[in-house]
Amino acid sequence: GLDEVKQRILEYLAVMKLRLTPLPQTNNQQLTTNNSAHARAPILLLVGLVGTGKTTLAYSIAEALNRPIVRIPFGGMGSARDLRGQSRLHSEAEPGQIVKGLKQAGVKNPIMLLDELDRVADEARHDIMGVLVELLDPEQNKAFLDHYLDVPLDLSEVVFIATANNTNNIATAVMDRLEPISMPSYTDDQKIVIAKDYLLPKAREEAGVPPEALVFDNEAWPLIVRPLGFDAGIRTLQRTIQGLSRK
Repeated sequence: GLDEVKQRILEYLAVMKLRLTPLPQTNNQQLTTNNSAHARAPILLLVGLVGTGKTTLAYSIAEALNRPIVRIPFGGMGSARDLRGQSRLHSEAEPGQIVKGLKQAGVKNPIMLLDELDRVADEARHDIMGVLVELLDPEQNKAFLDHYLDVPLDLSEVVFIATANNTNNIATAVMDRLEPISMPSYTDDQKIVIAKDYLLPKAREEAGVPPEALVFDNEAWPLIVRPLGFDAGIRTLQRTIQGLSRK
């Protein structure tokens, strides 16, 4: 599934790869590489309902690129200082989440997952969106300023991936710098495949149940997938299977 989403991501990765490939030689010019490619790394925004696999997809991209991934949760973030850090003049000062993430990753070109952009606290939304504009703009993030470090930091090689349930609470200036990709809801058939291959084995393992002790009939899956009506994601299905495993 998710063929259209995967295709869009592959296109972006292909463009990144091409921009780092030496340009063909013409008129006795030397081979040149477009090193500004880092600054044009795509900033993808995965938009979809709860449980449709946005965060999981970001981790899969990191695995495919063989880069470390750092997750920065925006849910309930109440101050722009959380992102940008606080001046060392204050006794309780510490670096922002961006610098902490780079330190945790140990490289200058990790995948940085900005999770749940639409869930920041209302009173801090304006300030946080202002920092995000600088963070996500390729012309500005070459010299991102963390107040704790107080020296410009080059973030142009970081690949940013953002997620959100909807785009209503994201500022227009931030949306201009993002490439939204809609995450579709799962069909019942897709859910059955996911449940058989991934959710059930994991739930059995978590419950300490041997594989032969819990076997589902094929006729039972449609009833398990849709017990109370349609659900876009797989969270309800996951909880149902975990409950059955515990029983």
